[in-house]
Amino acid sequence: MKILGMGNALVDIMTQLNDDIILDKFNLPKGSMTLVDRELSNYIHIETAGLSKTKASGGSAANTIHGLAHLGSDVSFIGKIGRDDMGRFFKRDMEINNVKPILYSSITDTGRAVALVSQDSERTFATYLGAAVELSEEDITSDIFTDYDVFYIEGYLINNLPLINKALRLAHGKGLKTCIDLASFNIVEQYKEALHAEIRDNVDIIFANEEEARAFTGLEPEEALDVLCGMCEIAIVKTGPKGSLIGRGQERIAVPALRVNSIDTTGAGDLYAAGFLYGLSRNQPLKTCGETGTILAANVIEVIGAKMKESTWENIRREINLLNKK
Repeated sequence: MKILGMGNALVDIMTQLNDDIILDKFNLPKGSMTLVDRELSNYIHIETAGLSKTKASGGSAANTIHGLAHLGSDVSFIGKIGRDDMGRFFKRDMEINNVKPILYSSITDTGRAVALVSQDSERTFATYLGAAVELSEEDITSDIFTDYDVFYIEGYLINNLPLINKALRLAHGKGLKTCIDLASFNIVEQYKEALHAEIRDNVDIIFANEEEARAFTGLEPEEALDVLCGMCEIAIVKTGPKGSLIGRGQERIAVPALRVNSIDTTGAGDLYAAGFLYGLSRNQPLKTCGETGTILAANVIEVIGAKMKESTWENIRREINLLNKK
């Protein structure tokens, strides 16, 4: 099964905070993703210059596709980058991790997300989209979706409604299983009406965390899951340390979280989606899909950022093989 992802091509700059004062200083709601301009992004970068930082290719959908590649899936990623060092870094990272990049280029700087990681492991993103936001509906043609089985898109793209609508409509029309992750509670609040229309008309699988599901439906996880299941084929509500809830039709499944030492929650939802879609691509039961996603999420929150060492991936693959033999 071939899986195609589309999202904001960003370079993540993971920044370890000593306290949350910086969040208040820049009016960044803890746990959210806030769009900032180039000037503010540079200012935040300067104000956090003395803190521990690491750099990695990122963006929600790119993280999911990256995870699927490490599980052995045949994957590609659509995005837009700048003709700069960060753009070259992003493309190279995709290639060496067995992701086929379908990348358009721009004279605008490659987008970057300054990920501010609090002491309690919660992360807050100040995102300068840069070239990523220039990905447009004109870039998307029906032939892009040929020979793929699944199309996964991040909800952050909803700020470009013509783009997300065309991509989902074309993919759905060509028979691909279409998936969307709701991205962030503040994005959901801002674009709730547009998201409702897209999910109702063009989406088969929806991923949301507890806050996003509440922003979308006004309900707590169990009731929110019922609403989401009425809009698409499969719905998943991730409930953090409590695990996840999965629904299809009248079927409801609760998958508990694994007990781990949480250091940074960056990428937890993205990697959960990777594991879930991997299980689904191998025709596993929904419970096993959720458990596979849980294994990936549990491992990624024990490291800084959304990327893990190959030795960790080897352990993950062993765990998944054992799970599939049960």
